[in-house]
Amino acid sequence: MTEHRLEVADVVHAHQQEFLARWGGVVSRQQHKVLRDIGRCRTAALGGYWERCDACGYEAVAYCSCRNRHCPKCQSTARDRWLARQASALLPVPYSHVVFTLPEPVAAVALRNQRLVYHRLFRAVAETLMEIAADRHRLGARIGFLAVLHTWSQQLSHHPHLHCLVPAGGLALDNSRWISCRPRFLLPVPVLRRLFRGKMLAFLKQAYTNQQLRFPGTLAPLASPARCHAMLSRLRRKEWVVHAKPPFGGPHHVLKYLARYTHRVAIANGRLLSVRDGQVQFRWRDSRDKNRIKVMSLDAVEFIRRFLLHVLPSGFVKIRHFGLLANRNRRLALALCRQHLQAVASDQSDVLTDQQQATLNRRCPYCKRGTLHIVMRLSIAQLVINAHALAPEDSS
Repeated sequence: MTEHRLEVADVVHAHQQEFLARWGGVVSRQQHKVLRDIGRCRTAALGGYWERCDACGYEAVAYCSCRNRHCPKCQSTARDRWLARQASALLPVPYSHVVFTLPEPVAAVALRNQRLVYHRLFRAVAETLMEIAADRHRLGARIGFLAVLHTWSQQLSHHPHLHCLVPAGGLALDNSRWISCRPRFLLPVPVLRRLFRGKMLAFLKQAYTNQQLRFPGTLAPLASPARCHAMLSRLRRKEWVVHAKPPFGGPHHVLKYLARYTHRVAIANGRLLSVRDGQVQFRWRDSRDKNRIKVMSLDAVEFIRRFLLHVLPSGFVKIRHFGLLANRNRRLALALCRQHLQAVASDQSDVLTDQQQATLNRRCPYCKRGTLHIVMRLSIAQLVINAHALAPEDSS
């Protein structure tokens, strides 16, 4: 028997009722669903199936996943499938990683107006990157990029920011050639900061004028036009945070890089250390202290509250493509890019095959050679009634 690995689900099982007693009145329907799904994921409550190894005959019962995008257990499979689809869209050029962060006052407004502000964040970042890249004094090219929304810090605080993965170059404005950026420089960060700040503040001002923003609780004073305009004025004088890393490796490196960002949730199960005496301990990386790994202890109810801060509105798309990589023109744009780069789409076929195989098949945990195949679907009733009969004997 393998030792049980601590999971967010364990915190939910142990402290959900205590959390709801304190915060149930303000928990949204979507947050309730996340709690329910995480608590039932890969348990008999969701049904399951009987698997058999095609090499050694090993048999086991596996439970169904909840497939909730906020569940730490469900994201690895979703990530692998997504990466397999993205492999063929990568270009044989270096890529740059650019991060745009909302300052704390805007983040507070975003938390109460998630769908509107997060959508405006994507739009402000997209317009900023594409306008500066198209400037003939900068790159003078049409670019494409992928953007992923994260809303958390390492301590689970609310910290909305956008990770952008940008090919280090783009198509000339007349589509005549590929224009590469300088070896260690994509676009000027000070210019990115100023334009991003201006666009985001303009979006917020417009939303306020159109009465699209809500200011509940501690944000109530901002409902006053004078208070809101004063906040916007202060933010206009503040230096906003934009980080841009120098362009790094090609497509194979980019796939590994994407795996670290695209399907992450607020905290992975692997960071949890203990749940004891109403406290949850977990590891976190302190970027202000040379990225040292530290241990934080939170009250279990506060841990659940912080975790649920990062539940996105239903149907909200947190991974988006822009410019040359936008869905409506991606195929033609990539074909033209490859033509100028003298590359072919099949360059990534080996990566795609490996990813698909890793996703679609489950290696046998007993013999390590065979593949587990589904023999029979099992209903919830079958799992409850026949759990002992179906479970394989301990071979040890």
